[in-house]
Amino acid sequence: MQMPTQDIDTTLPRRSFLKLGAAAGGGLVVSFALPLRAQPDRKEKPSETAVGQAAEKATGEAGALARNAFIRIDREGIVTLVMHKVEMGQGTYTSMPMLLAEELEVDLAKVKLEHAPPDNERYGDPLLGGQVTGGSTSVRGAWTPLRQAGAMARMVLVDTAAQRWGVPAADCSVAGGVVSHAASGRSLHYGQLVDEAARRPAPAQVVLKAPKDFKLIGTPVKRLDSADKVNGKSVFGIDVRLPGMLVATVAASPVVGGKLKGSSDKKALAVKGVRQVLKIDNAVAVVGDHMWAVRQGLAALEPTWNDGPNASFDNAALVASMQAAAAKPGAMARNDGNAAQALSAAGVRKVEAVYEMPFLAHATMEPMNCTVVLKADGCDIYVGTQVPTIAQGAVAKLTGLPLDKVRIHNHLLGGGFGRRLEVDSVVQAVAFARKARPGTPIKFVWTREEDIQHDMYRPYYYDRLAAALDAQGRPVAWTHRVTGSSIMARFAPPAVKDGVDPDAVEGAKDMPYKIPNVMVDYVRHEPPVPTAFWRGVGPTHNIFVVESFIDELAAAAGADPFEYRRGLLADAPRERRVLELAAQKAGWGTPMKPIEGKRVGRGISVQFAFGSYMAQVAEVAVDAEGQVQVLRVVCALDCGQVVNPDTVHAQIESGVNFGITAALWNEITFAKGRAQQSNFHDYRMLRMNESPSIEVHIVNSSEDPGGIGEPGTSALAPALANAVFAATGQRVRKLPIAGQALKKA
Repeated sequence: MQMPTQDIDTTLPRRSFLKLGAAAGGGLVVSFALPLRAQPDRKEKPSETAVGQAAEKATGEAGALARNAFIRIDREGIVTLVMHKVEMGQGTYTSMPMLLAEELEVDLAKVKLEHAPPDNERYGDPLLGGQVTGGSTSVRGAWTPLRQAGAMARMVLVDTAAQRWGVPAADCSVAGGVVSHAASGRSLHYGQLVDEAARRPAPAQVVLKAPKDFKLIGTPVKRLDSADKVNGKSVFGIDVRLPGMLVATVAASPVVGGKLKGSSDKKALAVKGVRQVLKIDNAVAVVGDHMWAVRQGLAALEPTWNDGPNASFDNAALVASMQAAAAKPGAMARNDGNAAQALSAAGVRKVEAVYEMPFLAHATMEPMNCTVVLKADGCDIYVGTQVPTIAQGAVAKLTGLPLDKVRIHNHLLGGGFGRRLEVDSVVQAVAFARKARPGTPIKFVWTREEDIQHDMYRPYYYDRLAAALDAQGRPVAWTHRVTGSSIMARFAPPAVKDGVDPDAVEGAKDMPYKIPNVMVDYVRHEPPVPTAFWRGVGPTHNIFVVESFIDELAAAAGADPFEYRRGLLADAPRERRVLELAAQKAGWGTPMKPIEGKRVGRGISVQFAFGSYMAQVAEVAVDAEGQVQVLRVVCALDCGQVVNPDTVHAQIESGVNFGITAALWNEITFAKGRAQQSNFHDYRMLRMNESPSIEVHIVNSSEDPGGIGEPGTSALAPALANAVFAATGQRVRKLPIAGQALKKA
């Protein structure tokens, strides 16, 4: 979910959120708050934000979150940042130290990281209101406060050295964690100053560097976590090893709402290495010495199920019910002018379309896993999670333990994409652990099949759109009815206001085009399967719909898709700039090189999402059988001030490939209540040889950073679908593209 931001004064009084203190055993501690950024017209308290509400609901906490994150500088000059974010491949373990090192004036190699324990008050995200990693918010939220903390520490250390030498602080300089006085030739490294600095008052004001003075921010920096990932030192949740640990794997009812009917326990227990069979009402787990044993034990167990009330659920019934729901007005999300009247006016041309997007699984490379050590007086959870406080609260609620007796040991994530914003696997693991011998460490690992078939899916969406074009082909009216599940109604109910889920309409309600009459409404329609965030839900759905439909209007008007968009972006200069840059770099308007036996075409899209502006041009080739090959993707990005350009390129490239995978092939379908896809053979991934040439062109900007983890994905699908239309003349209104009638006549 995108959280719009406003600028923070970079000369905030230090008393507002910065404090100094002494570290245990010597050294300097900087405490700093992460102040919530609210929309200018909606001053939210931290406890009013979506994830803040979810965290408070889970932990029972209420009221404003008084954050107090920490930086420690020891007597060796080593700087330790207590990290309130988790690393799941997005590069925060490099970008966050870069922000701190820039203002503190230390070598990046001297900045070390520690995982923050679960604590909303100290480590809550300033944009999300809770201790959460998601929404492309990490750098956006820490951009000012983390630099402020580094700058204050630098200033007090310089002042300490200057006082010791009896010289003005202005006559001193600092570089590489060493304070120098050139006139006298004296110097001291930070470690020699920290104890004295801890006793000094903080400066009255902290002034940040101007972008022109940055030495580190904006430069390409190698990922600090890469070496350990390559050599195997990094520990993900699935890597946890504890003394005496057993391993378990799980089978849950294949139908949501189903119950365990029976199982062949004796057969499972006869398998060498199997120790125990654990049962809860809707699932069973086999516990043993290693994964091979428990996999064999689960196969021998042959569980049977009572399917329950959803045994007949299938996609055909779902779509029929969504069609019926979409025929009725929904909750109003935007209503400019009078779209209904403009659509029925004489002399206009009406264009209508229905778009559908499927359920999607996350399919993270690291399958879901959780290690539990449950005792009467406490519980230790070893896991990779995007929401440590929500996990802690859920376990406390299930076990009845006090919150401080539930210890979350967070680890690196082998992919998140929103899947690890959910704690269903943690809760299930603890429910099983309550049936096991107290104190036994058990690592629960869900197989790929179990993970995909029991995921919490990106919702199925059914969208109805209509537009009216004037005599020149310009849109004078636009209506967009979004029909789909409300993730927020489950995740953070107070975020849904007047029936509108803000995430479900994001990218539709705030589309950038200048059209005088616009109506966007939302019809909530819940399937019997659980839904959740998926690498940006609202934009990945609505950008596809909006950018595909605007392409339809361009075609109806007989206009070039690029020029048509450009003419409607007069009041959106940053969107217009990336649109023009992408078109220029892609060679828009020049013919593509022909490929024998294939049809080729270009498509374009533009968006504002997650605080960043992006346009993409996709080039495709479609063979006679309708198989689509993505040849090239050109991205133009305005994400404000860039911290690490290498990370930006990597995130956009990964987002593009992730988006291609989903747009071309991915869907979860249901028959007889069961998910029909189970592994990469039928929920396939883009292969290395199928990845296109990807160009990323970054607009130079001194604006505050936007997010980059998700924009590449949300911009891709419409550019790709529009390219397919350019190549074949056939419009893609339903994803995935594979299997659609694109054969050459």
